[in-house]
Amino acid sequence: MDSTMRGNRSLKYWEIDKAQCYSYKINLQIPANIKLIVQSSLSSGGICETTVIFSKSACYFRNRRVKLMMRSLYSGVSGLQNHQTRMDVVGNNIANINTTGFKRNRVQFQDLLYQQLQGASRPTEELGGINPKEVGLGMSVASIDTIHNQGSLQSTGIGTDLAIQGTGFFVLTDGEQTYYTRAGAFGLDSEGTLVNPGNGMKVQGWMAQEVEGSIILDVSREVENLIVPVGGKDPARATTVVNFMCNLDKRTPVIADPDAATALEIREATWNSSIKVYDTFGQEHTMQVYLTRVPDANNSWNATVVVDPESEVPTNTTVGLGDAPPAVGDPAAFVINFDNNGTLLTAVDGAGNISGEAGGAVLMNVAYDVQEATPGADGALVRQIFTLNLGNVGGLINSITQFAETSSSKAVTQDGYAMGYLDNFKIDNRGVITGVYSNGTNRTLGQIALASFTNQGGLQKEGDNNFSVSTNSGEPNIGPSGIAGKGKIIAGTLEMSNVDMAEQFTDMIVTQRGFQANSRTIQTADQLLQELLSLKR
Repeated sequence: MDSTMRGNRSLKYWEIDKAQCYSYKINLQIPANIKLIVQSSLSSGGICETTVIFSKSACYFRNRRVKLMMRSLYSGVSGLQNHQTRMDVVGNNIANINTTGFKRNRVQFQDLLYQQLQGASRPTEELGGINPKEVGLGMSVASIDTIHNQGSLQSTGIGTDLAIQGTGFFVLTDGEQTYYTRAGAFGLDSEGTLVNPGNGMKVQGWMAQEVEGSIILDVSREVENLIVPVGGKDPARATTVVNFMCNLDKRTPVIADPDAATALEIREATWNSSIKVYDTFGQEHTMQVYLTRVPDANNSWNATVVVDPESEVPTNTTVGLGDAPPAVGDPAAFVINFDNNGTLLTAVDGAGNISGEAGGAVLMNVAYDVQEATPGADGALVRQIFTLNLGNVGGLINSITQFAETSSSKAVTQDGYAMGYLDNFKIDNRGVITGVYSNGTNRTLGQIALASFTNQGGLQKEGDNNFSVSTNSGEPNIGPSGIAGKGKIIAGTLEMSNVDMAEQFTDMIVTQRGFQANSRTIQTADQLLQELLSLKR
């Protein structure tokens, strides 16, 4: 007959079904009013003595715990087992002391059950209260915590090595499940996908999108694989705007009679500025602007624009104000007027149109023939059009000016370029991937995503330096770095393990001593049992 008592129970009776009672009685051939005593061992130490009382109408079970003096044996066993678990954790920490992005574990102990020898009693008028008498039955592992302290950062110089300074995790996927990691030793596979080379998992983020000629990063979309098209082409872009932001020296001499002036006088009285512009093929052209002071007019300059002035075939450059592009045969010259403060006032094209509202931009339209383009159906050459931005009226920054200082054209810029190939890429501290092309342009390719959790200690370790979501970690908050408490990304750097060797060796010594002390408990309890057995000799 099997009877087991769990925990610390006081004396109780259990009445079972009559039919079951009679079945026991008949099978064991036990007469009425006979007591049957059965003993069974307890996992917590000691013996449970069960007395079965058979009567005419029922049978009763009465359990009584027979005390053993050797509870310390079982307490010592629990101490050995759990200190071994702690040693296993310490060993794993030390084994991963050089593992990139590893987060160490820590074991916490707690006491187990207690056998109450005597309960507490409240004070009376005659006597004071009595505290309970309890004997502990060992200890257990309360928790094995993952410590997510920041690890030290080590510079590698490899552009795809990434570290997170602060909180957050990189997001990886194997195509079915999403994982999270602090180990940022990434690289590109044969298709240009940013992956973890150790296991092939793909890094998640957002690819840049081109909308109406503008590159945008929409981080509100679902994350996707990041692809860096190494060797990919950046198509040529025709020049649309040339920003003309030079200074014209007011002391420049005036040519009163150009026909009578010598070549040296003309050269000294003319300031010219040139810049490279591009057509739709990405072919390079030279735009030259010649500037001379207007005779008998203060603060006025004549400007003549020529594209490819040294070309054997004229490009028929024309300049004009307004929305309509200047046609072939229109003038290529215009007049720039300044106020007495040396700032831009107005511009007048060859047809007499005046531009220049207070604070507004002065924009001149420039058109020229593209000689090597396929002519239209009417046989006319293709005209390339761009805007010459002289700056804002009254402006000093990013505007053409007239001061008594040496003429300069260092600030002239344009937005066209030839076709290029992706030579390299870089990642900034926001995780934005920028492609560097052979034509000198930079283009945003994508952005790396980071994930944060309400309880990052609740994440489940999956191996390969990866974590996964558990029921106690909370759902991931995925977004760009620097937002919602996420740290910043540092390229060319890896986060090392946060294991402290001195701390682990100290913990190892403490664990060893704890294991030894528990083994001594078992040895001493065994000696006491030996003394008990040798009482009768």
